[in-house]
Amino acid sequence: MSQPQTRMTRQRMVILEELRKVKTHPTADELYAMVRTRMPRISLGTVYRNLDFLTESKEILKLESAGSIRRFDGDTRPHQHVRCRVCGKIGDVIPPVPTPSVEGVSVEGFTITEARVEYEGICEECARKAS
Repeated sequence: MSQPQTRMTRQRMVILEELRKVKTHPTADELYAMVRTRMPRISLGTVYRNLDFLTESKEILKLESAGSIRRFDGDTRPHQHVRCRVCGKIGDVIPPVPTPSVEGVSVEGFTITEARVEYEGICEECARKAS
């Protein structure tokens, strides 16, 4: 990252550091609150723009599930996630399960570029509340 528009700014570094500190897969708003403890003058728009940049540069993952808000993951190694169907909380599947290959898969009218596995369940906290 040597060009001015693609360099690792202090804001980007702080956002990346805060995201990599946690395993909770925070939303942009949650990450904004975390970053503000270190950079009180940062704006929510700046956090969103930097999250987009970090996603495009493959420094972080943007997790988008059907029917849920976007969350972010600082761990870019191949791994799967489990999502609580009640509260939307996301966790890492440990140990990682092999991701299906897209090689040899074809669907008319599509170019398949990626395969993802996401598990769904109920987190411990929601299960306790339900009982």
